[in-house]
Amino acid sequence: MATVVVVGGGFGGLASAARLAKLGHDVTLVEQSTTLGGALSTVTTPDAPGFAWDAGPTHTLLPAVVRDLFRKSGRPLEREVDLQALDLVREHRFADGSRLLLPGGSRAAQLDAWDAVGPGLGRQWVDHVASYGEVWELLRKEWFERPWSADVAPPELTALLGSRESLHRRLRRTLPDERLRLVAGHTAVASGHDLRNVPAWGGLTVHLEQRFGAWTVPGGLAALTDALTDRMATRGVTVLTGTTAVDLVVRDGRAVAVDTVGEDGRLALDADHVVVAIDPRRLPALAPYVRRTMPAFPPVVCHVALTGPVPHLPHEVVIHADPLLVVRTGGRAPDGGAAWTVLGRGQIAEDPLLALARNGIDVRRRVVARVDRSPRELVQLWGGSPLGMLWRGPRTAHDRLGARTPVAGVHAAGAHATTGFGLPFAGLTAALVAEVVGPA
Repeated sequence: MATVVVVGGGFGGLASAARLAKLGHDVTLVEQSTTLGGALSTVTTPDAPGFAWDAGPTHTLLPAVVRDLFRKSGRPLEREVDLQALDLVREHRFADGSRLLLPGGSRAAQLDAWDAVGPGLGRQWVDHVASYGEVWELLRKEWFERPWSADVAPPELTALLGSRESLHRRLRRTLPDERLRLVAGHTAVASGHDLRNVPAWGGLTVHLEQRFGAWTVPGGLAALTDALTDRMATRGVTVLTGTTAVDLVVRDGRAVAVDTVGEDGRLALDADHVVVAIDPRRLPALAPYVRRTMPAFPPVVCHVALTGPVPHLPHEVVIHADPLLVVRTGGRAPDGGAAWTVLGRGQIAEDPLLALARNGIDVRRRVVARVDRSPRELVQLWGGSPLGMLWRGPRTAHDRLGARTPVAGVHAAGAHATTGFGLPFAGLTAALVAEVVGPA
């Protein structure tokens, strides 16, 4: 049995701790906040009792990742959390007034949805999505589900990761209609990236949406945090909230402890293995290895509590304008109310609700309370960006740390690790760490 310290209580850290404890290790998790979950938590305000919003993501694209996590750490997911498929991934609204209702999990349904927007668009879309089929299979087998090393990577993966074609260039070359390009690049743009710096293969999210659909938890994805917290308690994980990891203690090239500061002062936690599920730039021992990276900053966020009649919208609506606006409607609210979250990207020089009203959705007279958070406030609240590393060209894939790092005994998980941000990918990093550490 090894002694493991997991740094960070976001989804990647929780998943790593649960998996490693199930493998028989003595696990301690440290989190600087007083609560667990990070972006996978719930926002409430005393100004609006009964209202609640998801702090971060509202759906996942790879339900198998979450199911595997729960199966490998204890009871199956279905006994803990109700994971449900969404009929629509999202609605897209364009400047010319046209709209796309994009379903998930079906090639034929997406073809029909695009043909309803414009003749011939469906065939162009499904051909674009199909172009990522082989890319996904290669990345899944050799990168997402296997601890990656440049020394032993197959040549196909090396060539893919080294390709200099950007997603911007790929979309310009293959999709003549601007609306197709906007939807194809939406996930990256909404996550703070410039498509000129995102590798072409970074657009494979459209393939995942079409193949696996979008899944959510009624009442909010924070239910996953609650279930994993209970799972860690069952497995005997020691959880230290309000505890900040200052640095790693490294001797002879190997991490032997984590230096922390908490309510009881400074304390070194001995460790045979350390799982870093936070931005590694925050730890001086790891910072030199990621010096070329930058975080992807969160958007402007406005949570609003609404009462009375409001427009009926799908789970997520994207308004392709300046600024780019994303409306999420799945928050919890009492009878007669609605809990929306509005996210903004671009030149945010006005109130997000005013920008929303300019684009045809005006709920300003229905607002009874709101919670506004700037990107800087979100980073301070979560101790880093939940969106991981900013794409700065193809080299970024190599700049991230993975399940094996240059410091022996240290493993990276979460949004800043190799496979990238997003609930399913953070879950995959935890599986990779568990594979490297192995059973007790």
